[in-house]
Amino acid sequence: MSWLEHSVMARKGVAKGKAGERHSLSIAEQGAFHYVYGPFVEPTLRVAPGAIVTIETHDAFEGKITGETDKPSEKLNFPFLNPQSGPIHVEGAEKGDALAVRILSITPRGPQPVGTTCLIPEFGGLVGTGSTAMLTAPLPEVVKKIRVDEAGVHWSDTLTLPYEPFIGTIGTSPEIEAISSLQPDYYGGNMDMPDVAPGAIIYLPVHTEGGYLYLGDCHAIQGDGELCGVALEIPATVELQIDLIKGHGNGWPHLETEEMMMFIGSARPLEDATRIAYRELVRWVAEQTGQSETDAYMLLTMCGKVRLGNMVDPKYSVGASIAKRYLTGAADA
Repeated sequence: MSWLEHSVMARKGVAKGKAGERHSLSIAEQGAFHYVYGPFVEPTLRVAPGAIVTIETHDAFEGKITGETDKPSEKLNFPFLNPQSGPIHVEGAEKGDALAVRILSITPRGPQPVGTTCLIPEFGGLVGTGSTAMLTAPLPEVVKKIRVDEAGVHWSDTLTLPYEPFIGTIGTSPEIEAISSLQPDYYGGNMDMPDVAPGAIIYLPVHTEGGYLYLGDCHAIQGDGELCGVALEIPATVELQIDLIKGHGNGWPHLETEEMMMFIGSARPLEDATRIAYRELVRWVAEQTGQSETDAYMLLTMCGKVRLGNMVDPKYSVGASIAKRYLTGAADA
């Protein structure tokens, strides 16, 4: 029996995790991309719970960096970065619910070399930025274009990295704010969490009617922290299965795989993002196992794991997780 049959999506979803009608959202069908998460636009697509949606996304630069001689400072118009596909309206979604988004596949699209990474002035984890102001001069602008296919990330003639794709930016609309797609927060957004990958289900809190699911900024591979600020950005074709959980109640994104459950917090400083993620996980473990929050707190002190999503965006993102094998029998301790 597949783990999916025991997932939160299958147990609590309106569609019970069953596949529904198929839809597509191509670049042409999308039309204008969005650079904020908010409720003040018409949805690009309307679907029922259970829908399978195939979506074409742009890279974080909307394809404007085309060669290694390009200078990001000349090609890019901040803050118009991280173009988002959607929003997708899910029938029946209301404030207090959650969207369950199962990631089925992520495939690079477009002419090779399809991957882009670069150094952008005053952006990254080891340089002075507008928020961490320094007198030191910015690093030189460098662009690297890389061939990417499902066989790997062809860094050089002698080194091929694994193809480990994920969705860098995915989330639902805030209730009233319109927030930059560069920023992660309670609704999801630019979390840059490598676990948001094929095979995983991400649960996103709903704050407005229809949920309004946005996504984009796919990566072919990324190390923890997205150190220089730009992972291997790719345009992609993404296939998702979208379900709806009524009255879900969790206020922050969380993610489920066959092996673990993770909650994702976003804040500055980094330790506050970690505290958010662990607080939500402690409460979830206590609820699921029937033990007290204090016992769950101590249990996670023994076996919790932390994953750094990004340390470069306006807020940092951290995932706190527990292996599912530790949940069985935890209440008997």
